[in-house]
Amino acid sequence: MKQTLQLRIGQQLTMTPQLQQAIRLLQLSTLELQDEVQSILESNPMLEQEEGDTAEAANSETSRETAADSSSDDGLNGTEVNSPLTAENTESIPDELPVDSNWDDVYDPGTTSYSAPNPDDRGDILDTATVSSEGLHSHLYRQLDLSSFTDSDRVIAHTLIDAIDDDGFLAQDLDSIHEQLAGQPDFAEDPLEVNEIEAVLHRIQQFDPVGVGARDLGESLRLQLQQYDRDAPWLKEAVTLVRDHLQLLGSRDFNLLARRMGLAMDDLQHVVHLIQSLNPRPGSKFSDMEPEYIIPDVFVTRHKGKWRIELNVDSIPKLRINDYYASMIKRANNSKDNTYLKNNLQEARWFLKSLQSRHETLLKVANSIVRRQHAFFDYGEEAMKPMVLRSVAEEVEMHESTISRVTTRKYMHTPRGIYEFKFFFSSHVSTDTGGECSATAIRAIIKKLVAAENPGKPLSDSKMANILLEQGIKVARRTIAKYRESLSISPSNERKRLA
Repeated sequence: MKQTLQLRIGQQLTMTPQLQQAIRLLQLSTLELQDEVQSILESNPMLEQEEGDTAEAANSETSRETAADSSSDDGLNGTEVNSPLTAENTESIPDELPVDSNWDDVYDPGTTSYSAPNPDDRGDILDTATVSSEGLHSHLYRQLDLSSFTDSDRVIAHTLIDAIDDDGFLAQDLDSIHEQLAGQPDFAEDPLEVNEIEAVLHRIQQFDPVGVGARDLGESLRLQLQQYDRDAPWLKEAVTLVRDHLQLLGSRDFNLLARRMGLAMDDLQHVVHLIQSLNPRPGSKFSDMEPEYIIPDVFVTRHKGKWRIELNVDSIPKLRINDYYASMIKRANNSKDNTYLKNNLQEARWFLKSLQSRHETLLKVANSIVRRQHAFFDYGEEAMKPMVLRSVAEEVEMHESTISRVTTRKYMHTPRGIYEFKFFFSSHVSTDTGGECSATAIRAIIKKLVAAENPGKPLSDSKMANILLEQGIKVARRTIAKYRESLSISPSNERKRLA
């Protein structure tokens, strides 16, 4: 086969470094963006953080409000967008910044100083400082160090504490622990017996929290009941129920349980309430994981009958080009140092432009969400409308993938709480009238039905499906079960309780 050379002309879309940076910033959460800003401040001398009165003055000058049209075709309520971006700042950053440009001509110090929303309208924001909490094992070890144990018993106690899971239960049986300890040098001369391990376990079971170190739920409940005064009302009956009839209580067969214990239903109710006051997982209140705080990206507040959307700019450092270093760039100087400054100035301006683009996109998407879901902000989850990424993408004239990046790990602070942008997107089911009902609204209705049901006769999935059908919402029983499980609501037989 003969080899030839051919010249072809074609077009293809390539991602420039600027576009890649803009996309990367767009998908970062607020905490990740803070880390990115700090990293660029440390690596690029052309960027600096504004401080003091200068930043506050710039904040007041750069705030801008744009009222959305309240008389749109779909009849949505009007919203206001408080944008920290100015056309002046945006236009001062060229799209292309070649290294051999005349920087005296194109340079105009830009800034990302944004106006903060009124603190009185937004509520309290959690501090980003992490607070470490004590884990269950550390809590038990600390008590062990303060207790008087022999050297051999202390070795046994350490092994037992290691075998306790996060819920506070002993995850291994005593025989396996005995087998694990028997071969250790501490017990070479004096062989270890299982009853010695059990004796140490009984001492650990007196540690805080009450009920820790139990081998099953029944033992944990009995340990907690032992802390009550012996003359406490219904204590004796509660001990009997936990010891002999715990399975019947778990299956909620209250009629058989009352006959087995020889109690009237009213008396049985007092006993069950006493047991329900105990903690079935005594170790659950301890955790060595650092808390994760959510920093909202936008604030939604009601102002003069309209919903206002504002960026949370307090969490983002206010950046600008460093005037001193920028003034050091000279025309027609191709030295190594000057080239370094030019490259950094170009990267700094790209970063500011990408940061502004991120905030503009956040505001556009948030405004679209609030306009479409204004009924939710007015009335709650039951008024939520179906919405998909495509509908927002078409309104803001962006691709669905861009909307997906914007709505991932971005949070909205509203009078009803803090929600991820993704929360407002949901599928739908058809109604008898030809309309649509969102899955979020159906879950809210299910939650409301369960909260108002008769505790003695809880609603089954089929019954809830019939109730929704009477409201014109046709949902299958298995769909109800799926929504119920997503809300962590137990089946009807497990929700049954004494009135």
